[in-house]
Amino acid sequence: MKGLKFIIAGVLFGIVMSKSEAISWYRIQEMFRFQSFHMYGIIGTAVAIGVISIFLIKKYQLKDIEGKVIMIPDKEKGWKKGIFGGTIFGMGWAVTGACPGPMFVNLGQGYLAFLLIIVGATIGTYAYGIFKDKLPH
Repeated sequence: MKGLKFIIAGVLFGIVMSKSEAISWYRIQEMFRFQSFHMYGIIGTAVAIGVISIFLIKKYQLKDIEGKVIMIPDKEKGWKKGIFGGTIFGMGWAVTGACPGPMFVNLGQGYLAFLLIIVGATIGTYAYGIFKDKLPH
């Protein structure tokens, strides 16, 4: 029963992603071609909500579900790794039309081709774990 809250959150996330068309390959391609504001609006809204949430969590020292104060470490300095990682992430997103959350939503909607994308993402994550000590951090 403890994992039920995560399943419910995942289902709600999937519904929101689906209804907002954030999982649509066509919407994602429109974004990368600068043909539509739709995805930029969704991403901008998510960033704004995240910024406000982090601010409130830090200001009021909010606690998690177990009663522990939520500790958010300060951001690391440097931008090079963000540019490198963001470029790789963006290229994968542009080619596949999916980022990590929506991959599973698309699979749940019956787009079986996303199994290949999920396998590729899993292999990429595993490869990062193997090579992370040799990468510039």
